[in-house]
Amino acid sequence: MSTAEHIVQAQLDAYNARDLQAFVACYDEQIEVFRPPAAEPVITGIAALAQHYADKRFNLPDLHAELVNRMVIGQKVIDHERVHGVAEHIVEAAAVYEVSGQKITRVWFY
Repeated sequence: MSTAEHIVQAQLDAYNARDLQAFVACYDEQIEVFRPPAAEPVITGIAALAQHYADKRFNLPDLHAELVNRMVIGQKVIDHERVHGVAEHIVEAAAVYEVSGQKITRVWFY
C-alpha cells in the first residue's frame, strides 16, 4: 500500500469510527475541499474541516462510507464510495484525494 493510499484509508477508517481527532490528523492545516463544478473550495483550513464534520457528519447515527472501488495514481487516490446515513437514500460519491508528504492537501467530491 502506498503512502497516499495508507493516509486515505486511515481517514476513511476514522470517518467510519466517527473519530474526529484521528480524521483531522490525516489532513494538512491548509486543506482545501472542492465540490465541482464550483471553482472555489467549499472548505478551507483544518479548523473549518473539523467544524463541518463535527456539526454535519459525525453526529449522524447511521453514518458509514462503504468503499466500492479505489484507484491510486501517484499521489492521487480516487475512491468510489456509497455513503449511508446522510440522506434518506444511499449517496453514490467519487472522492479524489491529493496527498503531499504525509497529509491530504486537497479533496474533490463529486
